Amino acid sequence: QVQLAESGGGLVQAGGSLRLSCAVSGLTLKSSGLAWIRQAPGKEREFVAAISFTTYYGDSVKGRSSISRDNAKNMVYLQANSLEPEDTAVYYCAAGPYCSGFGCYDPSKYTYWGQGTQVTVSS
Repeated sequence: QVQLAESGGGLVQAGGSLRLSCAVSGLTLKSSGLAWIRQAPGKEREFVAAISFTTYYGDSVKGRSSISRDNAKNMVYLQANSLEPEDTAVYYCAAGPYCSGFGCYDPSKYTYWGQGTQVTVSS
C-alpha cells in the first residue's frame, strides 16, 4: 500500500522560508515521478515542482524553490524560499509513474497523494 505523508507547513512571514517533507512508503523513489502540487482556496491545483531523472519547476516558484529526494530514507523535500502571500496554499506531495518532460507538469499524471500540509504566508 502506497502512503505519502507531508509535514513542515506552517505560518511564515513574507520573505521567509520553509522546508516541506514527504515520507513515502510502498514505492521505490528512484523509479517514480515525485511532485509537489498546491491548491489555494477557490483556485485550481497548481504544479509546483517535480523530480524524476531531473527536476521541473512551475513558473511561479522557479528560482525560489528546490525539490530533492533521499532514496535511502524514502523522503521527498521542497525547500521554499522568498515566500510571498501568493504562495499560501495547501501543499500536496504526489507520486506516480516515472515521468519526463511535459508529463511531469500535469497533476493528473500522479496516482498517489498525501493529505496535504498548510502553508500560510503573511504580508
